Amino acid sequence: AGCEKEPASYMWIYILLGNMLRGIGETPITPLGISYLDDFAKEENVPVYVACLHTVAMMGPMFGFLLGSLCAKLYVDVGFVDPGSITITPQDSRWVGAWWLGFLIGGATNFLCAIPFCFLPKSLKKPEEANKDKTSHGLLENTGATRNKLSPEKTKPRKWSVMLKGKLLGNRMYFTFLCCSLLQFSSFIGFVTYKPKYMEQQYGQSTSKSNFLIGVTSLPPVGLGIFLGGLIMKKYKMSIIGAAKFSLIMSLLSYAVSLLHFFVGCDNHTVAGMTVSYE
Repeated sequence: AGCEKEPASYMWIYILLGNMLRGIGETPITPLGISYLDDFAKEENVPVYVACLHTVAMMGPMFGFLLGSLCAKLYVDVGFVDPGSITITPQDSRWVGAWWLGFLIGGATNFLCAIPFCFLPKSLKKPEEANKDKTSHGLLENTGATRNKLSPEKTKPRKWSVMLKGKLLGNRMYFTFLCCSLLQFSSFIGFVTYKPKYMEQQYGQSTSKSNFLIGVTSLPPVGLGIFLGGLIMKKYKMSIIGAAKFSLIMSLLSYAVSLLHFFVGCDNHTVAGMTVSYE
């Protein structure tokens, strides 16, 4: 009778709020970091610097999978129960790893990494040579001059709906890039999410080993590809059109290689009463 009752734990709410706060804190790093690199670096070096930023960002999930692999080897109640009294192994379907330990280690590491940001100066002086080369700086100057000419009565705050419709969603290049990014990240997240479970079910691997293999084999090539893409863009000094063509060619090649996944797999398990008869 106790097994028929629904679980009454609300721990998932704390995990949801924790991930939400983490996302709020981590999100500004990428856009502000890219804008900082674009403003204070030479134009020909920006692709390499941005590639390095994204490559380091890909290293985080890789170490996260390795940490998850380590935590999955430990029993969920590690530190509270005697390890000798545990009669099941990580290969057992009833095994639950110390999933909470990764949150503590990751949270403490994030907190320590955030401390140096508190010592950054409020404003940085822009190099004079960069001021002449950056188109964005010229646009900012023109915008500032136009703003100064306007009287205070004519300067009104714009609504978010007007900004989205006129500046963001009305820009065909930005909107196309947004749709492409949405499709790419959706496929990548699905791949990373379900591949460990597939390896557990089809190949009989433990959760710990599945996470370890995903972290070692899937994410490092992505980081390497991002870094090589930045080097190629710097070497050939690609324009926006050239970068778009380069992205299109690489996406088509990636799609062609990904089709090979349809020809790789395992047969279904033989389950009495489902795939085979009881005899």
